[in-house]
Amino acid sequence: MTDFKLTYSTMYAPPAALHERFERALDEVRADLGRDHALFIDGKDVFAAAPLEKRSPVDQNLLLGRFHVAEREQVDAALAAARSAFPAWRAMPWQQRIELMRRVARLIEERVYHIAAAVSLETGKNRMEALGEVQETAVFFDHYSDLMEQNQGFDHALPNDPLSDFTSRNRSILKPYGAWVVIAPYNFPFALAGGPTSAALVTGNCVVLKGASETPWAGRLLAECIRDAGIPDGVFNYLCGSGRVAGRALVEHEDTAGITFTGSYETGMGIARAQLARDYPRPCIAEMGGKNAVIVSRHADLERATLGILRSAYGMQGQKCSALSRIYVEEAVADALIERLVQQIATIRIGDPAQRAHWMGPVATRAAYDDFAGYSKQLQQHGARLLAGGEQLRGEGFADGLYCAPTLAEAPLDHPLWKVEMFLPIAMLARVSNLEQALAEANDSPYGLTAGFYGSASETDWFFEHIEAGVTYANRPQGATTGAWPGYQPFGGWKGSGNTGKAIASFYYLPQYLREQSQTRVD
Repeated sequence: MTDFKLTYSTMYAPPAALHERFERALDEVRADLGRDHALFIDGKDVFAAAPLEKRSPVDQNLLLGRFHVAEREQVDAALAAARSAFPAWRAMPWQQRIELMRRVARLIEERVYHIAAAVSLETGKNRMEALGEVQETAVFFDHYSDLMEQNQGFDHALPNDPLSDFTSRNRSILKPYGAWVVIAPYNFPFALAGGPTSAALVTGNCVVLKGASETPWAGRLLAECIRDAGIPDGVFNYLCGSGRVAGRALVEHEDTAGITFTGSYETGMGIARAQLARDYPRPCIAEMGGKNAVIVSRHADLERATLGILRSAYGMQGQKCSALSRIYVEEAVADALIERLVQQIATIRIGDPAQRAHWMGPVATRAAYDDFAGYSKQLQQHGARLLAGGEQLRGEGFADGLYCAPTLAEAPLDHPLWKVEMFLPIAMLARVSNLEQALAEANDSPYGLTAGFYGSASETDWFFEHIEAGVTYANRPQGATTGAWPGYQPFGGWKGSGNTGKAIASFYYLPQYLREQSQTRVD
């Protein structure tokens, strides 16, 4: 991607060549829309009986393709293929596995513009968000390979037993589980499929990936990169299917050795509990929701805070688990912050997100579009008032898409929506008398994913010490609560935002895909 290093922090000032290459790829992708896309099982394309027509949220008249949908039969076949391929894959030296993983990373980078164009059309995220997501996925494959290498395959010699008549040699070895299921969400259908997939594969597990039925194209494109890298048949399998049918079958299947799920709290906790209730427990990594807060001190740089709040609240239309939705601002600077926010919200350019001129696109699903109308109505009740936005956009350029205005509301602290993860371009603001009150409100949530702060250096130390969140930022204009990147910021939540306490792309992530065996050999 040229010498420019794209991350979620650097994406705001890309070189012109990046836009030119994206636009060429977009034209090529648009010219090839409407095809059938198969499942990928045991190294083969599999066509099911009734394909799903997927249309773009950018323009509901635009048919992206027909995606074949897995039923129980295809779930059984995919898990059987993974189980069959597992002995040879786990026996492959880890050095050879990481060589294949890095080959996948290079193929993703070679195709980054074409895949990003498809992701933009499929999800409604702008071109830079789409490019960032695809590049991040390549980094996951590299990063987890690096971690495997740094830990020498998680095979460690331990001290010999203190015996005089025998030599008793001890080792700790981490070993893979088997057929690992990855269930990806619709909002990051490439990165949150590719990240867990790369972790499971590099550690020696085989994978069955189920993409979200709302965004099936990204998973199929990932499958093609993995196939073309030369991963052996059966080691990776891709299914598109509903949670009710394919998802439930994968969660309950006897051949499922472990699961990584990204999505809602309710579904994630249900999957985690189901794995504990089996005849023996199966590992489950559940990355769940967020109701992310920022605190703005009277000592904050308000220009920086305004920029960070806008980028986190309205980037990707608020459809990130890390998106900012709660703003607690000290009374002394509340009016000044509100004035800046309202002015800047009015400058946000909305429209076809694949076009360079537009920063906000549509929400990704019809359900989200409908929810927006209901939430906007509630934000004019219970003592709340809209400060900006609140309407679905239906005029010229918006009529055939799922566009919603970036919305800011001031609300009393007992308003019911303070507790709801809306997953939309909606931020709520409340005035507080001091930072202690702001912190208490920020922590008063069942979630603990990300959090932000704007204020002085001493206040920042206090914030980091007391905030209950897994990913924390202070005085960051690139995003108040968003923007983690592998190798720079591990990403994982506390409380109801995650069930393991270990973050994606952290030092501690890969061992979750492995189980320990202690070996003692007496000579």
